[in-house]
Amino acid sequence: MTAERRDRPDNILALTGSGLETELTDNQESVWRDVVKRVDEVYSDLLRYEADLERKNAELEEAQSFISSVIASVSDILVVCDEKGLVLQANPAFVALLGQTEKELMGQGLLDLVVAEDREQARRHLCAGGSGETRDRSSDKASDCELRFLAERGPSDVMAINFSGRFDHSGRCVGSVLTGRPIGELRRAYQALHGAHLELQQAQRKLIEQEKMASLGRLVAGVAHELNNPISFVYGNVHVLDRYRKSLADYFAEEAQRDAGGGELRGKYRIDSILADLEPLIEGTLEGAKRISEIVKNLRRISFNRAHEAQKIDLERILTTATQWAARAKKNRAVIDLDVEPGLSVWGNEGQIHQIVVNLVDNAIDAVRGQKKPHIAVRAAFIGAELEISVADNGPGIADVAFDKMFEPFFTTKTVGEGTGLGLWISYAIAREHGGSISAANRESGGALFTLRLPAGSDDQTEDRQPPR
Repeated sequence: MTAERRDRPDNILALTGSGLETELTDNQESVWRDVVKRVDEVYSDLLRYEADLERKNAELEEAQSFISSVIASVSDILVVCDEKGLVLQANPAFVALLGQTEKELMGQGLLDLVVAEDREQARRHLCAGGSGETRDRSSDKASDCELRFLAERGPSDVMAINFSGRFDHSGRCVGSVLTGRPIGELRRAYQALHGAHLELQQAQRKLIEQEKMASLGRLVAGVAHELNNPISFVYGNVHVLDRYRKSLADYFAEEAQRDAGGGELRGKYRIDSILADLEPLIEGTLEGAKRISEIVKNLRRISFNRAHEAQKIDLERILTTATQWAARAKKNRAVIDLDVEPGLSVWGNEGQIHQIVVNLVDNAIDAVRGQKKPHIAVRAAFIGAELEISVADNGPGIADVAFDKMFEPFFTTKTVGEGTGLGLWISYAIAREHGGSISAANRESGGALFTLRLPAGSDDQTEDRQPPR
């Protein structure tokens, strides 16, 4: 604040004392009066200038106080640096961020306050006007970057920083002004939102695929049901035809004994050849009907219409059927070596266990594609209290990046159109539902090894018992 104004005389004449009086001539007195008058005018101007200066000083102090209060109330950080990058001024938000006093910050290099990893980026954005370069202010654009500062408790959160040049009256860059705000929390919120969005998309795709599989299961169950009727007709008719064949054969045999001349007609109409062909034809038709019936049964097993039905499963039969199904569906061929201990059985859903084995063998056949001697080994045996089914191949093995993701839905290493990424995921879910597990590993001799482990259960299990969960 300015000092209080001292009382001053109104004009220069009042300053003259009542000292010794000296006789002046008229000319001297006139000159003296002109001098005093001029001094009085200058003095009056000085008094007016002083009053204006005090008023402007008060306005300046008020403006400065207003600006300081505004800067202090801003939550964003604000730092003013000179052309060398030394801190000239910092607002309370920056002071609180670093945990130092404003006096301690003054004169420090801005780069010394930035985390070491971000200093090069901060150096590039600082104003390069220390050499006295003059630039057009309108062409100078602010630059943005992300920095972390050395706070009292370690590196601060990520800050979005805006660098702007500071110019003097001649247009020379004399420093930089930094403004910024923390974006780490916002970024984490965005990442969480993005993750939730991806999970939602994944769940949506999962529901779509599940609905597709459910629709396919209903379709397969319907086809199997519709095929049962004509198969039953074929079964019944074939058995009747077989009885008719036997009756006709007996009739013609007796007729030939009574009528010796009937041999010409038998030869003419090839009765003996027809009777001889009827038996293998009927047997072949019956065998075909049995095969169709077995296919229908397998279709009903994998349709999952009775998902909670549990039964005692003959492992040798189901492994044989599953490997045949997987091999027939592939163009490339491989030698499949099946080794199952006799009498193996497990308690569970037959269609679901069948589905797991088909998926594992199917993946193994794809893995050995391109091998000179493709070979797959399917083994089943009791290991302690668990039933262990292993599928090994001599392919290239499993990539390291795939180990953590292979049992996730929609993850596949196959080309587009060859796989959906659901086989192993569905198999893993079925194994867990039955109280078992699926594991994968690379063999020392080369290739991959997938192992399905299921609880063996006890021999006194009844058919109404649910599979273990």
